[in-house]
Amino acid sequence: MKIAQQKWRNFSGKMFNLPITDIIENAIIKEQKAGHRLKVCVGSDSQAYKSHIEYATVIVVLREGKGGFMFMTNYSGTKHIGIKERMLKEVTMSVETAYSVCHILDEYNVELEVHVDINTNPKFESNVALKDAMSYILGMGFVFKAKPYAFASSSCADKVV
Repeated sequence: MKIAQQKWRNFSGKMFNLPITDIIENAIIKEQKAGHRLKVCVGSDSQAYKSHIEYATVIVVLREGKGGFMFMTNYSGTKHIGIKERMLKEVTMSVETAYSVCHILDEYNVELEVHVDINTNPKFESNVALKDAMSYILGMGFVFKAKPYAFASSSCADKVV
């Protein structure tokens, strides 16, 4: 799956025909010119259906103290997989997206967090993937956030999956 070739859109439905790197750079330039301090959070979520699995990845751009906006993309998978594999696929999608834009964020001094839709409470099924996800994200050098602090995946991506 090539992240840069996916179709990205904003929350109002406007489609972008640019690579996500260009979309993010243009947004950062515009927002920083307006005087906003920014942070970017990347997250993914999925929903299993009888015939397929739907995935969504979002890039949330937060303006410190002034709200934010997001870009999103969707992907359908036909293969049914277990909960751990599905959680780690979400993490992989988020890490690939974060990796594709991190050099731009570094250039403009914008913080980056990777959010996972994995519960820290062992009573929940998704917890089976927590250690692997945390190791992967931290190993890539990104800031890691899980539920209940992972709003990009558990709230934003959840709304568009």
